[in-house]
Amino acid sequence: MNYRHHFHAGNFADVLKHALLVQLVRGLQRKDKGFLYLDTHAGRGAYDLAAAAFGDTLTRRPEWPEGIGRLWSLPDLPPALTEYVDMVRAFDRTLGPAGTESVTSIAPQFYPGSPNLVRALARPQDRLALCEKHPEECAALRTELGGAARTGIHEMDGYAALRSMLPPPEKRALVLIDPAFEAQDEFAQIAGGLREALRRFSSGVYAIWYPLTERARVDAFFDELRILSLPPTLVVELSIAGENSSLKLKGCGLVVLNPPWQFDGATQAWLPVLARALAQDAGGGVSQRWLVPE
Repeated sequence: MNYRHHFHAGNFADVLKHALLVQLVRGLQRKDKGFLYLDTHAGRGAYDLAAAAFGDTLTRRPEWPEGIGRLWSLPDLPPALTEYVDMVRAFDRTLGPAGTESVTSIAPQFYPGSPNLVRALARPQDRLALCEKHPEECAALRTELGGAARTGIHEMDGYAALRSMLPPPEKRALVLIDPAFEAQDEFAQIAGGLREALRRFSSGVYAIWYPLTERARVDAFFDELRILSLPPTLVVELSIAGENSSLKLKGCGLVVLNPPWQFDGATQAWLPVLARALAQDAGGGVSQRWLVPE
């Protein structure tokens, strides 16, 4: 997977991750007390979807038409998906990173990363810490959100931030761990970072995105997580195709530690709708289960 996310921005994996992220934020906001949103791999925060058609050297097929493009004009979406799509629409109507306002409603031109989505939802008492170790991506993130209130942007390794920024003064946190999975040992790095984070702040809400490319690697990752004496932990997985499909990335998942109250029940109302909308081949679907029960 390419470290510079604009090649994948708005694809089916972003749709699942960001729709769930919006609902996680809403879940924490049921209480008046503020919280820290820590994004360990924040990226640049905003993506020009026109750039998705160009790789480093070759023209490539954009991925967003099979993701946010599928939902863009789909009627009668459940409320949670409507909220997410409306947020993307609102972002698309603003001046994007290229300085050109999107005037078409047929398809999106600009797509928000997780920092922009959470920034749009944040209340005055909520705080954002956005970490990005890639210098060019971090510079773009500063251009995008550098002046936002109660938002810190840090050019650093996000796994180090799990040690240096937890526990937060607010005593509440939502942590998104969303690496590019370029490193062969990425799952091991996540497990190690999470071990330290839980030692320092066990009551935080942690959301970990992962790709579904090899089932055995994911199951081994779950085994590593179980060793950590996890708090209640929910797993949500979306497959856009079955195991026999030729697609390299057949799905993705989100592991959520300490999910907000009733989060699992709420997601069950709209995840099947999302799975049907995003399916690309036979054998796909969505699943939700407790890795560690409540």
